[in-house]
Amino acid sequence: MGLGAFSLSFETKANDQLAVTLCEFIAVDDKGRVRKALKSSRVKIRNVFNAIECNGNNMLRHAIASNAVETGKLIVKGLPKSALADGADIAWAESNGHGGSPLIAEIKKRAGL
Repeated sequence: MGLGAFSLSFETKANDQLAVTLCEFIAVDDKGRVRKALKSSRVKIRNVFNAIECNGNNMLRHAIASNAVETGKLIVKGLPKSALADGADIAWAESNGHGGSPLIAEIKKRAGL
């Protein structure tokens, strides 16, 4: 039992560190470091997208708010079309003053909107 609890705790801390790292790299629009962090952790954007929040937003919204176009494009390309098809991220961007973000066009293109 003790070993299982230790493993879970370690995994949670590793995930928290990955989240902090990704949020920081998205904020400064460092696509290469985002890609490297994902690769070294052996995860894909689609697998961690719903689990990671940056300043209360998902990674894509964080990229839009940070004007991180290159990392935002990487996130959009890494998500399934179905995750973008509801237009919720577009509506969020427009209602929060980010309607002019170039990422809106990327989301629409990827989702087929």
